[in-house]
Amino acid sequence: MSTIEKDVPITEALRAELRRKEEELRELRARLEDWEAQYEEAPKRDDGLFTSVSGREVEPLYTPLDRSDDQVYLDELGLPGEYPFTRGPYPTMYRTRLWTMRQFAGFATAEETNERYHYLLRNGQTGLSVAFDFPTLMGYDSDHPRSLGEVGVCGVAISSLADMETLFDGIPLDKVSVSMTINGPAIILFCFYVAAAEKQGVSAEKLRGTVQNDILKEYQAQHAWVFPPEPALRAIIDMFEWCSDNAPKYNPISISGYHIREAGATAVQELAFTLRNGFEYVERGIERGLDVDSFAPRLSFFFDIHNDFFEEIAKLRAARRIWARRMKEVYGARDPNSWRLRTHCQTAGVTLTAQQPENNIVRVAYQAMAAALGGTQSLHTNSMDETLALPTEKSVRIALRTQQILAHETGVPNTIDPLAGSYYVEALTDELEGEAEELFAEIEELGGVVPGIETGWFQREISNAAMRQQGEVESGQRVIVGLNDFTDGSEDPYIDTLKLDPGVEKRQRDRMAKLREERDDDAVERTLGALTAAAATGENLVPRILDCARAYCTLFEIRDAMEEVFGAYKEPVFF
Repeated sequence: MSTIEKDVPITEALRAELRRKEEELRELRARLEDWEAQYEEAPKRDDGLFTSVSGREVEPLYTPLDRSDDQVYLDELGLPGEYPFTRGPYPTMYRTRLWTMRQFAGFATAEETNERYHYLLRNGQTGLSVAFDFPTLMGYDSDHPRSLGEVGVCGVAISSLADMETLFDGIPLDKVSVSMTINGPAIILFCFYVAAAEKQGVSAEKLRGTVQNDILKEYQAQHAWVFPPEPALRAIIDMFEWCSDNAPKYNPISISGYHIREAGATAVQELAFTLRNGFEYVERGIERGLDVDSFAPRLSFFFDIHNDFFEEIAKLRAARRIWARRMKEVYGARDPNSWRLRTHCQTAGVTLTAQQPENNIVRVAYQAMAAALGGTQSLHTNSMDETLALPTEKSVRIALRTQQILAHETGVPNTIDPLAGSYYVEALTDELEGEAEELFAEIEELGGVVPGIETGWFQREISNAAMRQQGEVESGQRVIVGLNDFTDGSEDPYIDTLKLDPGVEKRQRDRMAKLREERDDDAVERTLGALTAAAATGENLVPRILDCARAYCTLFEIRDAMEEVFGAYKEPVFF
């Protein structure tokens, strides 16, 4: 008996309708058998690898038979802005407001990056996204010996509140939403940001934006950590707690599948590992004694948008449905805002090629359209030259114009979830959801996320997937245009790239020397000592780190004060 028959009083008219549908499905099965016979006899393309980028078999045709017979529309899809949010987190989606257009930017010193931010805002960007250099990502000051040769190379160097003040000079932080991609020392950079806003006269309650702050995926994929898992998780929950009370519009975490996918994971691995990490953060918040509805509405997500157009759309739809169900049914959230998964997306950097780099503009455009059709709330489009260097102003402008053309010329934002009801997209959404649930069960058998990290299970799963994908490219099974096929001798990248000033590191070191000379040493010593003492207790660390920031303690000094208690993380050898 179908779900309709269980839930709805049976009338003769309804019985007749059910019989008609059953007859229609029987006829479809019979005709499908004839069609399949013809399909099997027909020759196939020699270049056809009929799997998704993730290795998923793609059927030649999808029909109503690929959906479950007892599916109920409202249970599985619902309406936009309504549980389970498959069709989008908000009722009107892009008809009310377009996605936020962010371009990831940061290089050299805070002064130079500030100039780039003003340029982007003048050109129509609606939010800022900060890329930090490698020393900052690892919690080192620009004048630390381990920073030699890396200062300002792959992002902006931020070593103190003074740098953060310069970074946002002339940018009103109560009006511009800012996303910061930082994880290991995220709590420190967040405090620099809050203190910089205070200098502008902007209170924390007015701040809008996100700090990535997702340490679990660092252990799994990206490897930019500072502290061991348990104290790192404590710091994250401290931020949940503090932001719930003091910065209610700010997202204290962006649970990130992007770096998991960039490391080689499949779409379903990205989906499952990201959401399971999210559940881990929820569980830790509840263990702290926080009401789930006090922090869950401010949890945000960050997904990679890869080349496989339909798989990426289905991934975002499945993510919203899984999150909504778990938050409501498992974690007891009562506020619909806790069920509503909101996400930033970025086109896939790993798909860009140094060969024929102009092709990357086309790749990014297709990926951006998939993100919009999947219902993203925020989007970064990669620049064509990012495999060669940090992007030039011209390439960044093309990447931003790609989003603007999508938003204003294609008609894509005019209707909500336009691919809903597609036999293929709905079947793929269901399939990804089911496979994600299987991975959740595997992770539970391991004892959860942290044991999975400590035993290397996540790292091996991602590595194996990456090896399969790379093997397909190297063998020529999977065509990458301009890389392993359609090469015409024009593969050398004859394009201008951004050249960084070699004097960046010296200027930053000089800036830090001046800071150390002019600040109040007694305040530095006092606030750092109070932070170390707080780390040894259960005290929330955010107020103590804010005090350190206001005293112009440096990034590494604050990291070192915490490390005295927490220790440093060293990854076990797994391979």
